[in-house]
Amino acid sequence: MELDLEEAFDVLRRTPAILDVLLRGTSPSWHAGTEGPDTWSPEVVVGHLIHADETDWMPRARMILDHGDSRPFEPFDRFGQFTRFAGWSLDRLLGRFAEVREASLETVRGWKLTDAELALPGRHPELGPVTLRQLMATWVVHDLSHLAQIARVMARQYKEEVGVWAAYLSILQR
Repeated sequence: MELDLEEAFDVLRRTPAILDVLLRGTSPSWHAGTEGPDTWSPEVVVGHLIHADETDWMPRARMILDHGDSRPFEPFDRFGQFTRFAGWSLDRLLGRFAEVREASLETVRGWKLTDAELALPGRHPELGPVTLRQLMATWVVHDLSHLAQIARVMARQYKEEVGVWAAYLSILQR
């Protein structure tokens, strides 16, 4: 499927609301659960999504528009949310994510990107040549990956409780 920005925005716009409905008001055991050592809880993932909008997607898009591939992107600190949002409640994180995402999408919409601009090159510090189109598509897939991760982490909290039905639940088969 070829990237259509409006279709991409449909997904990106919904991510904060999906997480809000799924997590807000639930027991802390749902937001704090992990899959084991060195894995992320749903609460940590929400912080990561905020951090990515603020320090990855938007700055990288701006860098492509301003500099093309003449300067590589700044490396993204995939763990920056641990210090940036230490002590934040899940409700505060969810609220901040909704604000940040709305502002990000408003900014990108304001750019009125053309196909020629979406084809502009950038340079990832590890992966090499990329385009603005690829960056926008990756933003969508990144959101969907983390939505799936949160669902998987939450489902695994009941892995033992489902008993023999675990054999039929693919989300528990990893």
